[in-house]
Parts: sequence; structure tokens; C-alpha cells
Amino acid sequence: FKLYQNFPNPSNPATMIAFDLTEDATVSLTVYSLLGNEVVKIIAGKRYAAGRHEVLFDASNLSTGVYLYRLTAGRLTKTRKMVIVR
Repeated sequence: FKLYQNFPNPSNPATMIAFDLTEDATVSLTVYSLLGNEVVKIIAGKRYAAGRHEVLFDASNLSTGVYLYRLTAGRLTKTRKMVIVR
């Protein structure tokens, strides 16, 4: 189970988020503000097979700033930081 740093970072406006799953899992990928408020749910409870996956995230509706993105797969969770620049 691995959540990679988004690329490019900082991004304007689109960024790629990649993750690896060691087994099939129901996945959620959510972006949060630094205050912990949910900003957008990129993936909401979708089933993924084991292996590497990439998601293109269009952040054009977000303002400049630092955000956290959290991947949950089953009972596992990883969080990383991304920067959006306008």
C-alpha cells in the first residue's frame, strides 16, 4: 500500500495522484484544507484491483494554497500534502 506524491507539485491546475494497492480494496481519495475541512472527494468508495493506479485531479476550482489529500483503502490510510498555485 503506497500513496505517491502528486505530480507536478506545486500544480496549476491539474495534477496526477498515484497509488499502489497490495490487494483489492474499496478506495476513497479526499482533499482537505489545512483546517481539516473536506474540500472535494476525488474517489468515493470505488472498488479497485491490486496494483498501481493513477488519478488525474483537476484543481482549477481550488484557490492557491496548501491542501492535504488522504487515501483510504480498507483499514489503511495515507495522507500527503499538495500545493496549488494560480
